[in-house]
Amino acid sequence: MKSFIKLIAGAFAATVAALAMATLFHGASWGKDAAPVINVESTPVNRDATPVTSYAPIVKKAAPSVVNIYTTRIIHLQARRNPFANNPYFGRLFGNQLQDDSRELTQREQILGSGVIVSPDGYILTANHVVSGEEEIKVAFGDGSKKEYTAKVIGTDPQTDIAVLKIDATNLPAITLGDSDQLEVGDVVLAIGNPYGVGQSVTMGIVSGLGRHYKEMSGYQDFIQTDAAINQGNSGGALVDAEGRLVGINTWIATSTGGSEGLGFTVPINMARNVMERLITGGKVTRGFLGVVLQDLDVGLATYFSMPDQNGALVDDVTPGSAAAKAGVQSGDVIVSFNDKPVTDANNLILDVSDSLPGTEVTMKLFRDGNAKTVTATLGEKPGEVAQNTNIRNNSKPGSLGTDALEGVTIADLDQATRRQLRISNDIHGVLVTDVARDSNSAEADLQPGDVIVEINRQPAGSAENAINLAKLAKGDRIILKIWRRDDNDNYSGTRFLSVDNAK
Repeated sequence: MKSFIKLIAGAFAATVAALAMATLFHGASWGKDAAPVINVESTPVNRDATPVTSYAPIVKKAAPSVVNIYTTRIIHLQARRNPFANNPYFGRLFGNQLQDDSRELTQREQILGSGVIVSPDGYILTANHVVSGEEEIKVAFGDGSKKEYTAKVIGTDPQTDIAVLKIDATNLPAITLGDSDQLEVGDVVLAIGNPYGVGQSVTMGIVSGLGRHYKEMSGYQDFIQTDAAINQGNSGGALVDAEGRLVGINTWIATSTGGSEGLGFTVPINMARNVMERLITGGKVTRGFLGVVLQDLDVGLATYFSMPDQNGALVDDVTPGSAAAKAGVQSGDVIVSFNDKPVTDANNLILDVSDSLPGTEVTMKLFRDGNAKTVTATLGEKPGEVAQNTNIRNNSKPGSLGTDALEGVTIADLDQATRRQLRISNDIHGVLVTDVARDSNSAEADLQPGDVIVEINRQPAGSAENAINLAKLAKGDRIILKIWRRDDNDNYSGTRFLSVDNAK
């Protein structure tokens, strides 16, 4: 399989199993505003139309709505250490000329992406990884007017890689939204963005596939696949249909070279619109929670569970007290429909549940020991959705007490489903590490995904929120973590201490 990279920001972390974990939210500025005025056309494209010789009219319609996004972050660097500084022989020869340079250096890094204006009053859709964690976000129009605005982050949803920005402007050229559920494989689509900063560019292709998802990636996945060329800088840009309507937000590519190889992936606009409206009107993304651990059926499992085919989602486990448990769903059940909509696989059911609001009453058809059964459940709220995917980090400005030693670490609260899935006993208390940035101090100290942080500087980690507060309060050159870990071969599980550098 080719290596998967997300434009600009790298691949999604962890695996599909992380959907069961409660994660925390990365410091966006949540708002609670009225729903934006957007234009939506749900009719499918005319597939019987005579082929056109130019897409210029479509580009003129859609391109003014696509903007360039420039984000800036401050990187803290340590001056290079002199390898001869502590050598007594060279010290006698050169005196103080070989002393270490202990200065902290700062460097501004600029990242390029794209976005799409969806309302005349300045709401913009883009990819979360374009703006996540950035200290300054500028929006520029691609029409050569050199207009530039400072953007405010209204909200982000790392689970779908969608972010909503707002600029202070009116009468903007808002794009018309289409209905991504009406797309078919073979439909012509155009990708509009600013690849590699060369300027606004348009590429053409077709819809190569629908409903794509990969176990190597986490989050809610229902990608549109296209062969329209997508490169770095296209992230957050528009995928439009043959009538110039927005059908997706470009987010990542599968590549072995870092450039486009004809495997581009886009978040469907129906999913992006759902996320956008919840972020703007409610200040957060709330998702329904059924309380089941699922897997796909293969031939052997379908035969064992007396299923006529491999369609459906097999229930591995049920969270006690959850909506599924109250409805009588059991391990070994195969759910084949959700609110009269067929369930093709586990990801399909996960998406249907996540699209439903907490408190929604749903009907499910399932098979148990080969016998059909219908149950009704009232969905709960997915744990951790109030605050999502928060990296433990210090967002203070340069000149403060140095960078946070736990920057680049993503954590999650431990719930019962996660404990069962990862075989973590109830007497282990702490927060689960779901991701560790490769170039972070924590990775250098050997902190790994799957570890449970039990203590931070000898204080109980407790909840993810409490762990973040402890990390922010930690001072000194080292942070001491007490972790619980199970090794790859299950030969050992237990606690150990890690010392994380907090001086650089």
